[in-house]
Amino acid sequence: MKDPGNRDIAILSGVQILCFIALTQLEPHFLFIHLYELIPYVAILLFIAYGKDRWAYMLGPLVSVAWLGLAYMAGLLDSAVVHLWTPSGYTLGASLVSALTVVTGGIAVTITLRCRIHWKREFAGQGLAPRTFLLSLAAVASYYVVFLHWFWDMIPNA
Repeated sequence: MKDPGNRDIAILSGVQILCFIALTQLEPHFLFIHLYELIPYVAILLFIAYGKDRWAYMLGPLVSVAWLGLAYMAGLLDSAVVHLWTPSGYTLGASLVSALTVVTGGIAVTITLRCRIHWKREFAGQGLAPRTFLLSLAAVASYYVVFLHWFWDMIPNA
């Protein structure tokens, strides 16, 4: 019987997907953005389901670190934390969005750490890292180039 050691990555990816789906309901004007954000986590689940763990373990940290970087540069994480620490005058919906933003950030950090641990335990020293890393990096870079281009086009010209 195969060791279900990747169950934690599958659960974290599933929870991340649920967070993005919840955000589609709380921020309907960003529906397509949030749906687009969950695509890599669906891919991680599919990789795990089809026994392609090395791709899931490489994709998870790359997608999560990129998401954290973009969220930090956009000020999403900072404003969410400030909003949660000073909740006066905010609506319940805004507070839920802030809480989900912090949760998705925490999940992204956890996925990054857990994937690295799994990679080191299962694939270190097998010579798979360079090829897997480069192909995963190309996929994640392409994904985020499309994401940023699409998001930039959504911003009205002033």
